[in-house]
Amino acid sequence: MKYLSTTTKNKKHATQAISLLLLAALLLLVGCKATNLVEPTQVDSTSRGAVATQSVIEAPTDIPAPEQFSGERAYEDIEYQVSIGPRTPGSDGNIQAGEWIRSELIDAGWQAEIQETEIFGQPIRNIIGKWGEGDPWLVIGAHYDTRLAADRDPDPANQSKPVPGANDGASGVSVLLELARILPAYQDSLRFGQIWLVFFDAEDNGDLPNSVDAELIPSRGWILGSRAFVNSLSEYPDAAVIVDMIGDDDLNIYMEKNSDFQITNEIWAAANALGYSKQFIPGYKWSMTDDHTPFLMAGIPAIDIIDFDYPYWHTVDDTPDKVSPASLKAVGDTLLQWLTDNTP
Repeated sequence: MKYLSTTTKNKKHATQAISLLLLAALLLLVGCKATNLVEPTQVDSTSRGAVATQSVIEAPTDIPAPEQFSGERAYEDIEYQVSIGPRTPGSDGNIQAGEWIRSELIDAGWQAEIQETEIFGQPIRNIIGKWGEGDPWLVIGAHYDTRLAADRDPDPANQSKPVPGANDGASGVSVLLELARILPAYQDSLRFGQIWLVFFDAEDNGDLPNSVDAELIPSRGWILGSRAFVNSLSEYPDAAVIVDMIGDDDLNIYMEKNSDFQITNEIWAAANALGYSKQFIPGYKWSMTDDHTPFLMAGIPAIDIIDFDYPYWHTVDDTPDKVSPASLKAVGDTLLQWLTDNTP
């Protein structure tokens, strides 16, 4: 796959953004967390450049990296995140999870930052891990927050309880952290000059029921962390890949309808080459509003890797026993294969 150089990509992004905005007016997105379309006007232009602080810690450079993606190690990361408790934006659990993610990135040899900003009155803490330099530049993202209310739980008594977020939140984080551990061993064969692993805050609390205290989640909007992140960029990455809800024990990842065609086909081809065609199904099913949406709105080629056929979505039963190391490994192996495939 060929990517644009820095000197040409911004012009193309501007053209793509205009086309995407026109297309967005015609499309009805089935949102990752709602059926609402994320309108371009929802991105608050006043928040551009609103990053308050970025705490940066340089990582040591002599850390040996494992060479294989471990589904078991990723699963242990899910168990740890759930053990923290709710990771809703602004909560103690959210802050603890963010600090743990930063620590894991540093231990794996990555430069780590915390981006603290605000959008629509909602404080945001995105965690950013950086590796390499130059072009092409790839962002791989996942959200680490959890939902304040399990409003889709079949038991009304549970609908005001927080979601544990083993799959919806922790699974994507775990895949990214395991990639952080192994990618340094492949630095000479990576197809991207630099890779950013971005852990988004405040993705999962849109359309909360009225029974939830608005002071806890002021904006009640979806994908706030990724919107704030894209707004803050002075230059755009060449591509973005989002992973969300990819730990389901019965993993069925369909191609997402709004995602970049070329990147989608390449990643599904990588999965097929590894024997994961049952997990990465070569057909389209869902049209999602997810953390890839702000990238697409900015004209950045982006895709969403998501299994939206998860029966425990936004319920109290989104727990570690519903996810599997084998599913995490299928996604991790596939991404590693794609990241190191330098076929023209």
